[in-house]
Parts: sequence; structure tokens; C-alpha cells
Amino acid sequence: MTKICVLRAAGVNCNDEVAYGFEMAGATTSQIHVNQLLENPTLLDQFGGVAIPGGFSYGDDIAAGKVLALEVGGALSGGFQRLLDRGGIILGICNGFQALIKSGFLPGPENGGEPNLATLVENNSGHYEDRWVRLSVDSSRSVFFSDDEPIELPVGHAEGRFTVPSDGHMGRLEGDHRVVVRYTTGDGGEAGYPDNPNGSLGGVAGICDATGQVLGLMPHPDRFLFPWQHPHWSRGRRREHGDGLRIFENAVKALRT
Repeated sequence: MTKICVLRAAGVNCNDEVAYGFEMAGATTSQIHVNQLLENPTLLDQFGGVAIPGGFSYGDDIAAGKVLALEVGGALSGGFQRLLDRGGIILGICNGFQALIKSGFLPGPENGGEPNLATLVENNSGHYEDRWVRLSVDSSRSVFFSDDEPIELPVGHAEGRFTVPSDGHMGRLEGDHRVVVRYTTGDGGEAGYPDNPNGSLGGVAGICDATGQVLGLMPHPDRFLFPWQHPHWSRGRRREHGDGLRIFENAVKALRT
């Protein structure tokens, strides 16, 4: 089923772009307000996937994505889990990633069932970061990637620094291939600021759950669907499509197989 629910809430502002990305990839989409799902959580049963776009849900009044996370991890958790159990996919972009990680859907349980207490906190720079970044890819587990070709995407956030309580937590995520995208330098090396725009531990820009069906990332694939959206499109590497479209195409392909 390649019908995608694009979740809306007060303050979400990238829903049209995310819906368009999925439609370019061949899916059909419906933009559903979170209040509709709270009234009738079984609405999710008609979809093959859910996308939580970026923005500032509920004004980020408590912390970025926290109020939406309480809804996703509370009243809506059963519907989200049923979707995953039948092979569906969940994508969280920027504020959507913040909501997924603070709801517990990401990183999700480790092997053995223990939760991995990762989170996203304020950028090391102390301010909003808006720039293009280069990302390395590990496609071993996530259905949203089919190869390890690096990609470039824009970021725009103030609370995107990935952190975990201990080296052990990080090691297990890396060992399970759940660190899907990392910030790198232009030549693929370990990134410091500004290539790593928020100071994320290990350069982590996005992670998946143990099934590979849930992906959260801070960079915006929805903002690079066309070649001319890249600032160097007329003088850099020629692309048929923007790098972000790959993520939407792989998601739709996973739902069809």
C-alpha cells in the first residue's frame, strides 16, 4: 500500500514539500491533522506509511517536538505500531525526527529489549543553523537507502545535536548499523563545525530503528527534490534529480515489495 499519511499539527510547515516528494516517487498522499488521528486512531490503518514533516510543532514551547512526541508515543502509539507490524514505514524529518526520538520510536529498543536513551538537544553553536551539509550513508539496515552513495541536503534547526548517555549506547547503535547518515567534510572525512552544524556525537545526522522501517534525520530531503535547488547546481556535479528524492523513492519501493 503506497498511500502515505503526511501528519500535520500546529506549527508544522513542511507538509506540502514532503507530500510532493512522496508523490514524485509514485505514492499517493493525504495530509491528516493530528487531531483527526486522536479522534480516530484507526485512520492510520488505511496507510502504508506516515511522514512527520519539519517545522515547529506546537511552537516547540516545551522542547523541540516534545508535545507532538507525547501524542505519537501516547494515544497514537498503537496505530503507529500496527503500521510497522504490517510492514509500513515511518519518516521523521527535522522536527519530525525530534518527535520520533522523544516519543521512543527512535532509536527504539536495543537487542534484548532495553531502550536506547538517545536524544536531540540544542546546537553547540547556541543558535539556529541553516546551511547545506554533506552526508555519508550506511544503507545496511534502513529501507530508505539502497546504496552508500554520499548525499547533500540542507539543514535548518536549533536543536539537532544527537547525544546518548554513554559510549556503550553509541557503540551498540553503530554496531547494529542504525546510524544511517553522518555529517562529513567535503572529501568524506570526520566533520567539525560547520560541516557538523550542531555538534552531534559521531556526526550523527539520522538514525533508524532495529527494523529499518523507521527513519529520522535532521537534514531535509524535501528541500532537495530538484537539481536547481542546490546552490551550485549550475556549476557543480550534474544531477538528474535532487539527492533528497532518493529517500522518497526508496521508501515507496519498500512498500511495493
